[in-house]
Amino acid sequence: MIRAVALDIGETLVRDDRYWASWADWLDVPRHTLAALVGAVVAQGRDNADAIRLVRPGVDLAAEYRARDAAGRGEHLDDTDLYDDVRPALAALREVGVRVVIAGNQTRRAGELLHGLGLPVDLIATSDEWGCAKPDREFFARVIAACKALPWETLYVGDHPVNDVHPARDAGLLTAHLRRGPWGHLWADDPAVRAAADHSIDSLHDLLPIVRNSA
Repeated sequence: MIRAVALDIGETLVRDDRYWASWADWLDVPRHTLAALVGAVVAQGRDNADAIRLVRPGVDLAAEYRARDAAGRGEHLDDTDLYDDVRPALAALREVGVRVVIAGNQTRRAGELLHGLGLPVDLIATSDEWGCAKPDREFFARVIAACKALPWETLYVGDHPVNDVHPARDAGLLTAHLRRGPWGHLWADDPAVRAAADHSIDSLHDLLPIVRNSA
């Protein structure tokens, strides 16, 4: 029986449109250019931040984050950044008694912004807060502890095979691969991803039937 559901953040709950558009504006390149480079590095299985490094070789990302914050152009999230199914799907899970946790590779500031949205969840955590990031096993150990359920009673939901599906499965969790965003669409029908994921879903609304059928 699934007693807890943990969800990735970027391109699972939150659209990355604003994030990459703001980076393109900061780097003074067309938004399409940076978006295309993100797609290129994703297809190569690389870190999406490599798109920024291609635009500005040798960039110090931490320094750029600080500079953006100092200029009043730092991270921002509001309800328009959420996918339409987020609030109703998470609320439905909690209504049937499932513990809902948000845990992804994000900054501490992103965690603060998510808290400010008042989402119907039990806990929100980011890699920056925990001091470990996906796909490290320590991250998923923290997920299990946060979910307060056994690994095989916990479903981790994400769009990225390398950061979400494979390491979550290796940690003993159940997994759901979401066809959403660049990573989700690119690898949705990959045989290895299909074999590794316990569930392949197109919407967060698919989670409630999965939970009910696990009883």
